[in-house]
Amino acid sequence: MIDALEESYDPKWAESWDAVGLVCGDPGQPVRKILFAVDPVAAVADEALDWGADLIVTHHPLYLRGTTSVAATTPKGRLVHRLIRAGCALYTAHTNADVADPGVSDALARAVGLYPPYRPLSPMAHDPRLGLGRVGVLPVSMTLAKFAALAAQGLPRTAAGLRVAGDLDRLVKVVAVSGGAGDSLLGTARAAGVDVFLTADLRHHPASEYAEAEGPALIDAAHWATEWPWLAEAAERLASGLAAKGISVEARVSDTVTDAWTTTAQRG
Repeated sequence: MIDALEESYDPKWAESWDAVGLVCGDPGQPVRKILFAVDPVAAVADEALDWGADLIVTHHPLYLRGTTSVAATTPKGRLVHRLIRAGCALYTAHTNADVADPGVSDALARAVGLYPPYRPLSPMAHDPRLGLGRVGVLPVSMTLAKFAALAAQGLPRTAAGLRVAGDLDRLVKVVAVSGGAGDSLLGTARAAGVDVFLTADLRHHPASEYAEAEGPALIDAAHWATEWPWLAEAAERLASGLAAKGISVEARVSDTVTDAWTTTAQRG
């Protein structure tokens, strides 16, 4: 099972600071049911164990910065104990899934209505097919307002929705996307000459400076929402790849919303 995952998301592609691979569980354990989710949190564990999953595959790592203890005195430690007691393994594919072809941003591009073929926004030196972000085109030029509405329909609902920076009447067609936090790619998106850059976790100062420089329009979505579309593609890719080898598994996507923000409030 681990080999099948790593055929698609090679751990060597992960950033040096990242923590990917098997977090807990026996590599030799038989696997029949696999739950795919963005975050390794208690609510996802509840869903997995209620369903009888043998393996949870998440995008985000459980211990990104390392640890010296998995004692059940912390939320992360309690999660590890629950999974081990239930015989459910946990595996993470993070930045290696971000840069994969296809990977997280390919799924995001499809979800918001971009047509393939896509190209990496920031390709990797050793293989230009791999890299962060994707650039694609809309089927026809449309206003920024219409594209923002299209993107909102393609992404899962979150409390904050989408934030848009730019002239809503501006016509757009070439779009860059990047699943997860995209601050580091603002300059790359401008240099790529795209009309819009859709990503997540944009901060005030970089975004405002970007607008002042008359760069592409910006659409800022919830971090969780930009990575969630990848789950279905990863689940299908794993299940079909195993089926071709005569191995039958049931893979499904978590329907638990784990976005950190649960509501918004406005001054009346």
